Amino acid sequence: MKTFRDDTGVTWVASVRERTGDDYKGRFWLVMAPEDGNDGGEVELEDVRWNSLKTAERTLATMSAGELKRRLRWAKARVG
Repeated sequence: MKTFRDDTGVTWVASVRERTGDDYKGRFWLVMAPEDGNDGGEVELEDVRWNSLKTAERTLATMSAGELKRRLRWAKARVG
């Protein structure tokens, strides 16, 4: 998990979600949720996928706040 602030000052938590089953390709994907549970709820970025939890966690740990904010803006624009 990694926390960051969006452009309006809301703190978000970026984490990884896992799909169960026998197929491991793209099993893990990026999820962002407001830390306080408000502001419209969580956003799933199912186009950001990994095959292993280790790779997902390593990638998330190295993502900058700017990259996370940009991906959050894209995801919210697609939903809204």
